[in-house]
Amino acid sequence: MRVAFVRTIAATWLLIFVLSFTWPGILWALLVVLPITAIGFYDMYQTRHALWRTFPLVGRGRWVMEFLRPFLRQYFFESETDGVPINRMNRSVIYQRAKGQQDTIPYGTKVDTQRVGYEWIGHSMAAIHLDHNAIEPRVKIGGKDCTRPYEASIFNISAMSFGSLSANAILALNKGAKMGGFYHNTGEGSVSPYHLQHGGDLVWQIGTGYFGCRDVRGKFSAERFAEIATKDNIKMIEIKLSQGAKPGHGGILPADKNSLEIAQIRHVVPGTTVDSPPAHSVFKTPLEMMDFIQQLRQLSGGKPIGFKLAVGRKSEFIALCKAMVETNVRPDFITVDGGEGGTGAAPLEYSNSVGMPLREAIVFISDVLTGFNLRKDIKIIASGKAFTGFDIVRNLSLGADLCNSARGMMMALGCVQSLVCNNNECPTGIATQNPVLAAGIVVNDKASRIAKYQKETVRATMDLVASAGLRDPNQITRSHIFRRVSETEIKRLDQIYIGLVEGCLLTDEYPDRFAHEMKESSSQCFMPTNFVVQCYSGLEEVTES
Repeated sequence: MRVAFVRTIAATWLLIFVLSFTWPGILWALLVVLPITAIGFYDMYQTRHALWRTFPLVGRGRWVMEFLRPFLRQYFFESETDGVPINRMNRSVIYQRAKGQQDTIPYGTKVDTQRVGYEWIGHSMAAIHLDHNAIEPRVKIGGKDCTRPYEASIFNISAMSFGSLSANAILALNKGAKMGGFYHNTGEGSVSPYHLQHGGDLVWQIGTGYFGCRDVRGKFSAERFAEIATKDNIKMIEIKLSQGAKPGHGGILPADKNSLEIAQIRHVVPGTTVDSPPAHSVFKTPLEMMDFIQQLRQLSGGKPIGFKLAVGRKSEFIALCKAMVETNVRPDFITVDGGEGGTGAAPLEYSNSVGMPLREAIVFISDVLTGFNLRKDIKIIASGKAFTGFDIVRNLSLGADLCNSARGMMMALGCVQSLVCNNNECPTGIATQNPVLAAGIVVNDKASRIAKYQKETVRATMDLVASAGLRDPNQITRSHIFRRVSETEIKRLDQIYIGLVEGCLLTDEYPDRFAHEMKESSSQCFMPTNFVVQCYSGLEEVTES
């Protein structure tokens, strides 16, 4: 192929030379032939790509096809239901509701109702008429120690930081939250001026880097925390233990992205690489974590305090519940993230193979809280792939009280799933810090879309609730949702996920399936008791006993 390329190029140049005597205009062809020749000879002598050396110029076609493949597949070849991570059917309904367009579909379902895993809600012959002008349902978050409880919507904006999203994206999300009366989670990148500008309700997420509330050594600063936490916009505080995209993995803010503005917001040195460790430094045991929750509640003036996690080792969450019982300190809410990943850029192994999937995680958290007689004091927030009313209803049936959505809100904001969130080249200006790209977001227009999408999705949720003969979404139980478990068998979710008797984990009369985790969990340490763990001065030594 190298010889063929040289012969072709030589023949082309000779032809142009000969024709130029009778047709001078042919020399314009050199604008194309010259760069092609240069690229071809570069390919022949470079040493990085064997394909280029063997097939000069032509070999580059592979890279062109690799670049075009996701776009061609998404727009021309994939069906309504097989696209990933979000299929075209869900993308379409998000866009339609955000724009206020008709969101009904013709000619019946496109979903294969015979496939294993297909789920649906059982409607009732006692279905009720829903008044669409009724006040949106709210969920009160705040336990016995909370003096400033918050009335939350059942559908809100999940955690996405300024830094991962552009300033215009944050402005549009928060203004949409203000217009629609729902909350906006800041993500662990702290509270930026863009979160505060429009006055939308905020949940301030505190990660392991303590951005916005850290001292010069990167440790938690009570003074800086109180300064922000007492702002009126901040309605709740969320301690991030882990996230679905990369549970158990710390984050890194590269030096080239650590601009002066971001550094000032996060209280870090600009132009330096900043690590977010995989675990918190302010507490090392479940008991210490309860003390930290109580400290944040006092510093914030009595606002709801909760934590977010992707479930990993079951015994560690049971250890937290034992600490809650021993100290009589309760978080006001727990945000459950699915291990299937989210908007954050993450290694493939973490997105695909670390952490419990959302459905099983909601069930586990709800059941364990019930078993320790804690469920009535703690609200559960489901975070992950909630796009439609049925997604919300299913999460509520499994044990959640309300839902957060990140990717759904990004779609409403204008995301086209170009899958370049991790390289700062988002064409819609959402997941980028490139000012040229971010300028494409018109804040007022996109804020309106966010508010419309949230409103219409809540309306669709309430339609489903009413179809089941219920008046309040908190009346949905596992008995209302059916799942095909084989080609010939259907089960209700309460038959698949059998709940616990309230308080049973406080006694010796608990199901055998919890025996191992109950035995190996302790409020004294997160790690199982079959490991010897010594924690001192921020240093952990773990040796198998």
